[in-house]
Amino acid sequence: MRRLSGKTKRLFARHARQAMFVMSVALGLLWSSARAGVLSERDLKQAESLKPLFANLMTDLVETVKRSDVPNGDIVCINSTIRELLQISDELASYEYLITMEKDLTDVGDDNPLRGVVKFAVDKTNVILTSERKRLVQLSEQCIKNPVGFGKAQESLRVIDTTTGILNSIRERL
Repeated sequence: MRRLSGKTKRLFARHARQAMFVMSVALGLLWSSARAGVLSERDLKQAESLKPLFANLMTDLVETVKRSDVPNGDIVCINSTIRELLQISDELASYEYLITMEKDLTDVGDDNPLRGVVKFAVDKTNVILTSERKRLVQLSEQCIKNPVGFGKAQESLRVIDTTTGILNSIRERL
C-alpha cells in the first residue's frame, strides 16, 4: 500500500473530523464541569491543550503519507498508526452521549452527579487509551526498521501518554 486511494483519504478525513468532534464533546463536558465547580481553570486549560495536540498529530500523519519522498515501508507503518488512532477515536465516540447528560446534571445545582460523570468518562477514556497504547507499542516495534514510520508511531505514543497524564492529573483532583 504505497499511497492512499481517494476513498481511503476521504475515510481518514471523515474519521479525523469525527475524532475532533469527540475531543470537542469531551472538552464541552470538561468545560461545563469547570463552570459547575467540578474542575479548576488549570484542569480546563490542560484539557483544552489536548485538542490541538491530537489535531496536529493527525494532520502531520496524513501530510507525511502524501509526501512522495517517504519510502513505502514508512507509508505502511504510518497508515497503520493512523488506523490505530482512528480505532481510538471510534471507541471514544461511544461517550458522546455524556454531553447530553452533562446539561441535565449541571441544572441540578449539586456537582456530585456531574463529578461522577466526569470521573466515569475519565476512567473509561483511560482504559481505552491504555489498551490502545499497547497496540501502538507493538506497531512501533514492527516499524523499527522504517525510521519515518517508527518516529510517527513514537509521536503518537507521546500524544497518548500526554493525554493519559492530563486525564490522570484531572482524575486525582475529582
